[in-house]
Amino acid sequence: MADREAVTTSQPYQLEEPGLWVERIGTAAFPVGTPALFLDRDGTINVDSGYPSDPADIVLRPEMLPVIRTANIVGLPAIVVSNQSGIARGYFGWPDFAAVNAWLLALLEAQNCRIDLVLACAYHSSGTGELAVGDHPMRKPNPGMLLRARDLLGVDISRSIIVGDKADDMEAGRRAGLCEGWLVHGRSNRTSGDGMFATRKLTTSNDHSKLCETIAELGGIRFSFR
Repeated sequence: MADREAVTTSQPYQLEEPGLWVERIGTAAFPVGTPALFLDRDGTINVDSGYPSDPADIVLRPEMLPVIRTANIVGLPAIVVSNQSGIARGYFGWPDFAAVNAWLLALLEAQNCRIDLVLACAYHSSGTGELAVGDHPMRKPNPGMLLRARDLLGVDISRSIIVGDKADDMEAGRRAGLCEGWLVHGRSNRTSGDGMFATRKLTTSNDHSKLCETIAELGGIRFSFR
């Protein structure tokens, strides 16, 4: 297990602008045109504890570990895209986010799971100062973070997928031009009115197995997880 004190004090701040964190993790190279696995953070990778600002509050959702690990194995970049309005609202600051982010990455690494890129948007209409921006293009359901990741890594956005626990995650995926999204605790599968984006439910162990199979196929590998 990683030492929490070590990872929380050494993490640099990766701000492209006052309300946008963009952090490339590691040096893994991906061919241009590789599809990506986009992941929400709170409520998807870790249990949603409500504006987490303390590394001690981070608890991984174990059912997501095989999902991330599959992406790593088949060569798809795993990209976190997270709204962090708690910063704009003044509940915590970027130093607290940095500590939580570093600890989450360490916990995942201990489980042989690698994240390749982290983006976080702090802008919110209820914020103060320069973070008080309503409907910022980087904040989900807008697609800005996904499109920024596309540009950074050269991924094929049209074959990429997103996993999240909110309708805003699915809408961000649809607006970005992804092929499908997997909704944590979703009740049914459905397709957008234009037929271009499918939302899959992610509730049972069988759903998680199907998601792993989908990721493997995107990486050019066919095998069953059931």
